[in-house]
Amino acid sequence: MASIDKKVTAEFLPFFRVYNDGSVERLLGSPTVPPTPEDPQTGVSSKDITISQKPAISARLYIPKLTQPNEKFPILVYFHGGAFCVESAFSSDHQRYLNSLVSQAQVLAVSVEYRLAPEHSLPNAYEDSWAAFQWVAAHSIYNGGVGEDAKEKWLSDHGDFKRVFTGGDSAGANIAHNITMRAGAEKVNKIGGINILGAFLTHPLFFGSKPIGSESCEGHEKSLACSLWDYMYPGAPGGADNPLMNPVGPGAASLAGLGCSRLLVTVAEKDGLRDRGVFYYNAVKESGWGGEMELIEVEGEDHAFQIIHFGTENAKNLIKRLASFLLIYT
Repeated sequence: MASIDKKVTAEFLPFFRVYNDGSVERLLGSPTVPPTPEDPQTGVSSKDITISQKPAISARLYIPKLTQPNEKFPILVYFHGGAFCVESAFSSDHQRYLNSLVSQAQVLAVSVEYRLAPEHSLPNAYEDSWAAFQWVAAHSIYNGGVGEDAKEKWLSDHGDFKRVFTGGDSAGANIAHNITMRAGAEKVNKIGGINILGAFLTHPLFFGSKPIGSESCEGHEKSLACSLWDYMYPGAPGGADNPLMNPVGPGAASLAGLGCSRLLVTVAEKDGLRDRGVFYYNAVKESGWGGEMELIEVEGEDHAFQIIHFGTENAKNLIKRLASFLLIYT
């Protein structure tokens, strides 16, 4: 029998190609690396854990070097970027970035490995991320949601559930926003044993059907961002204005419901998503939300530079600012 030629059925450069046999070729993303018992540069230890078998949700945990046996650290639930379709919590880029952030901020980080589109259409990534957040919250001694045998010891022994943060870069920042909104709607801070102190959104991936700021008016609804969203989330209610992607669009919940008390938004001057990040920041500010907030813009830099160009002065400075945000309650 003659073999069937492998043909491209969908292509979204620079992210991925889909072939007629259903396979996906990813064109971006750093290689995955194993966790390290103790990183020689930072002293941070990491390990991989399974949160759920069905669906497949896992995470890489990071903990700073202990100075005493019963030491407690704030908890950061972190979501990696990659346009919902590339990158990983196990990538080398995020490993070195989080080693640095965890060391400087002295936090226990849970970096969530959610399922990627297009094999797993959205909103799976959001549901996986919420399940991971609930798994973390269930470790609270007040919560009783995880049996002693099933508890992850780094979290139960060294996590301070009264000092919880969410955070992420790019698509991960979008997820962090949505998880924090859902936590506010479900009153997680009031009914559980946890307290979400803050959220940081680094170069958040937000979009909408109508252009804002410097976004081009011509062909906006056929842009890569809109086309990719439609492909990854077929039939999304509201299309590009679905509240998951456009937090200020029609039908989106009031940003006053953001379920934390502090918010840090960072943008980069040359990033095509810069105006969306600033617009989001101003929308939260005008919503009546009662928390403290800060906007940081880094001149001369582009999207996710603190990860892609790790080690540069601007990258070091931004990581230091993120660490300071997390350190304020330590």
